[in-house]
Amino acid sequence: MYYIRRIVDDVLDKKADAFNAINIVGPKGCGKTRTAKERSKTIIEFQDEAKRDGYIAVAETAPALFLSNPKPILFDEWQDAPKIWGMIRKYCDDHPSAVGEYYLTGSTSKKVSVPHSGTGRISELVMYPMTLWEMGESTGSVSLSRILEDDTYSVDGCSGNISLEQLFFSACRGGWPRCLALKKDTAKLEIAKDYFYQICHKDSSAIDGVRRNPEWMRTLLWSYARNMATTAKKTSIYADVKATHPVTDITLSSYIQVLEELFVIRDIDAWTPQIRSKTAIRSAKKHIFSDPSIGLAALGLDPSYFYNDLDLFGHVFENMVLRDLIVFAQAHNARIMHYTDDMGLEADAVYQAADGRYALIEIKLGTNKIPAAEQSLLKFNELIKKHNEKAMSNSVHPRAVFREPSALIIICATAPISYTTQNGVKVIPFGCLKD
Repeated sequence: MYYIRRIVDDVLDKKADAFNAINIVGPKGCGKTRTAKERSKTIIEFQDEAKRDGYIAVAETAPALFLSNPKPILFDEWQDAPKIWGMIRKYCDDHPSAVGEYYLTGSTSKKVSVPHSGTGRISELVMYPMTLWEMGESTGSVSLSRILEDDTYSVDGCSGNISLEQLFFSACRGGWPRCLALKKDTAKLEIAKDYFYQICHKDSSAIDGVRRNPEWMRTLLWSYARNMATTAKKTSIYADVKATHPVTDITLSSYIQVLEELFVIRDIDAWTPQIRSKTAIRSAKKHIFSDPSIGLAALGLDPSYFYNDLDLFGHVFENMVLRDLIVFAQAHNARIMHYTDDMGLEADAVYQAADGRYALIEIKLGTNKIPAAEQSLLKFNELIKKHNEKAMSNSVHPRAVFREPSALIIICATAPISYTTQNGVKVIPFGCLKD
């Protein structure tokens, strides 16, 4: 199967110009090894049964012998030979001008202790499942980053090619590269289901050798799925599990930590227009899955379920969009956050560039939600303008001024084409979005 260049490849190119070794981490099955293989001349696979014993023997006795191979060199499943880490770290110290010579990949369910962190020598990169654009389902006719970078860039008239029914399937299937090699849709849906099973029954215990209760883990993931793309309190999630299982908060907290280390779940930070404000730190985080298909497997749902429950799919769709936005942001050194305040003002996502420019984003399922989403974004923008006017009204003692958004965006599942409203809000179908 031919290689589909990933958005993260651009990030890897930048890191390969700055570091000599890159450790690629992320969810199981997201394509870490395949991506690393594409840029390596020598591939050392410690899981290759025909060569494993020989590789392990060399790694234990004379690991430096591996370095004589043509570079770049990929060490796949390097955790099976932990001395590789120290060897590469020392080589980086001895050759500070060398770059892009080593790649490391491995299973997220194997956590090994190394004597040195590798900070400043071995750079770490998180890789995520494939976006809708990488899966070939988005036309990629609208670039999110260009909206912020180019004031003359027009999104008007671009169309997506994915229906709501197709989005139901895409969410349940997920962004797993393995699906691209399968022909039957029913087979593609099995990937996420098996991943969910492996998390509960194997990976959650294999990561550090501590035996964990599969049923507790299953129920915890089920509760997270129920609260997908919300700011539900951890106490509420804990209560779901404790309703049927005799488990403590401390234990559940440790289970959540494992799920984060496995890159199954992650939290979206809160945002504030003033970078030094403590408000964001105190605000609730939004809970999402690295891929919504894991949550849907935990709920036991298939695409047909959503024909009668669009409310739930609204949360699933938001998780799917946030998954893609995180990948897009990573490629452009940006961050994805969210905003909610006590006055009911919110932004489902905030795309903030490294130079401070940002876009306020609302994520909506149906076109009937666009007018309300537009008014919410405009209200947000107006409040910032009023604050700035008031802050500057006292020329002797002016207060802090908030930066105004560079773009107001609505990402919609069912919008037929992208367009800009009379108020300057950009409406973009999810099926035409790329980084």
